[in-house]
Amino acid sequence: MTPETKHLLDFDSAYTRLNGIVKHTPLEYNRRLSERYGCEIFLKREDLQVVRSYKLRGAYNMISQLTADQLSRGVVCASAGNHAQGVAFSCKKLGAGGVIFMPQITPKQKVSQTEMFGDGNVKIVLVGDTFDDCLKEALEYTQANGMTFVPPFDNYQIIAGQGTVGVEILEDLPDVEAVIMPVGGGGLAAGAGTYLKQHKPGILIAGVEPEGAPSMHHALDHGGPVTLSAINRFVDGAAVKRVGELTYPICRGVLDDMLLVPEGKVCTTILKLYNEDAIVVEPAGALSVAVLDLYKHKLKGKKVVCIISGGNNDIDRMQEIKEKSLLYEGLKHYFIVRFPQRPGALKLFVNNVLGPDDDITRFEFIKKTEKENGPALVGIELKSADDYPALLGRMEEYRFEVIELNRDQTLFEYLV
Repeated sequence: MTPETKHLLDFDSAYTRLNGIVKHTPLEYNRRLSERYGCEIFLKREDLQVVRSYKLRGAYNMISQLTADQLSRGVVCASAGNHAQGVAFSCKKLGAGGVIFMPQITPKQKVSQTEMFGDGNVKIVLVGDTFDDCLKEALEYTQANGMTFVPPFDNYQIIAGQGTVGVEILEDLPDVEAVIMPVGGGGLAAGAGTYLKQHKPGILIAGVEPEGAPSMHHALDHGGPVTLSAINRFVDGAAVKRVGELTYPICRGVLDDMLLVPEGKVCTTILKLYNEDAIVVEPAGALSVAVLDLYKHKLKGKKVVCIISGGNNDIDRMQEIKEKSLLYEGLKHYFIVRFPQRPGALKLFVNNVLGPDDDITRFEFIKKTEKENGPALVGIELKSADDYPALLGRMEEYRFEVIELNRDQTLFEYLV
């Protein structure tokens, strides 16, 4: 890190500036996870932040440093959720006007939350189908109206604000040995990672991205930010096509490991945190816990902090989350089944092919004529993933022609 960068990342001033604005969120020991992984695991609960994510820290730190003239002209941001809420809250607190661009597909819950935090100080513009469309419009609007753009991560004041998460971690657990945090554009990792490394050079810092949006992983492999042609947007709080020009070199210097976790594993973790710990997290907020199975060999005996970055999870997504979890765990399977054209074939399938604990969750004929039924789309949920080979064996034994859709991504997406 250059001396200039170090000067710009003033974490102590940011911490003072945010005092009384953001919550000093709890650092909670988790007995269940600690026993499972043979270490001491603490959860940094940014899901309990004022706007239910750490994003408020960076947004307020930047906006509060604008001049009176800049504040009077107003600010602009582009966001699908957490950053928008942080900007809206900051506008209300500082009496500034804001224009927030959000994709047209943004869930109503996130739009209404942003309106609520802005409380009359912000105008929301829904435009485009993707964040990139939304960002383009926001930047053009900013330029045309002489306003200030508040980026989601690629700004030193934003990075310093996010770094106050690291300040709180060291205050509450001075002997922490490892910190795991989600990575999207890199603002949190650059900020908190830098502060932690400055004060504890030997600390282990690991970043986590969803498998379907490995922008920092690719940047580190290629020696600089690269724009991914396509990403899986499911983990929306960490799904970006390109990491920041400012955040990348900082993250390169502070991240000891950059890990990837499957989206299905994230879903399983969301459900476990809810069912076992009564913690509601959004997909990005679950990344640091979801990766523990893949990273436990590095954590044995250590004091570990997992940053739960946010809890803005729309309840309407829970069915999708459960489905993705079941698919990942091998408990849900879809087939195209061609039933033999003979009486009692369906009864044979139910009574003889299905196991005692198997359950049909979906059944529909794909094609049907007046004379005969065509193949059927069948969804089956198992009690144990170990039951799957036996199910396939019984299908073959009773001469049911099947196509396993879980193994054919194109057909799966088309039919399921």
